[in-house]
Amino acid sequence: MLIVLVLAVTAAACGESGPLERVGEASGGWVTAVTTPTTIAPPVVIEVGNEDLVGAGDVLWANDDIGPVSPSSDPHTAIAVVWDRQLGSRFVQASRAEIAAALPTIQFPEAVPDDVRWVTSQLVFDPASGLLDVDTSAAFGLWTVEPYTVESGRLAVLRVGSAPDGIGAAKSDVVPIIVPDGLSLGWTEAGLRYELFCRVTISEAVCNAIVDSFVPLNGLLSA
Repeated sequence: MLIVLVLAVTAAACGESGPLERVGEASGGWVTAVTTPTTIAPPVVIEVGNEDLVGAGDVLWANDDIGPVSPSSDPHTAIAVVWDRQLGSRFVQASRAEIAAALPTIQFPEAVPDDVRWVTSQLVFDPASGLLDVDTSAAFGLWTVEPYTVESGRLAVLRVGSAPDGIGAAKSDVVPIIVPDGLSLGWTEAGLRYELFCRVTISEAVCNAIVDSFVPLNGLLSA
């Protein structure tokens, strides 16, 4: 099963367009984020060596103001609602509540690098069917600057797709793969396959600490 995971992650990480291909692009009804913080509480800081991580609830989720779907909605309903916003690209901007409803077992890191200020989130579709793409069903971008203004401001990208048949519910080993401009870590859990790409400016220790902090996305909705 580990071999299957390595092949799947390698294909995604080393594809023709690279690990950042179309993830977090300004498409599918992007709503420009305000630049003021949404909380006045001091962030919780986690130290990793000489670097810091902060809670994902202390950053601005850029798409949370779009979409009428609640996290308890039926997955088919959530997917259909987001697909109706599709404007050409198969990457469609979606709130974290919509993504949590569409993929009930999906997880997201509770801790992110302390210079991350925005998170973008999308559901990714098979245009022929209007259903979620199997290889990449959801994508998230972690930004230090206002999204889509400076490409180098995107520190990390998380892709989530369906795990290969036969992969168990328990979390698999995390497989590191060196890719251009950074490090890619891949694993499976609860029927989903995860690939976290960290730019070279993020240390391997911090990238692994992000993976270790994953929690159900539903649990971050009130953050």
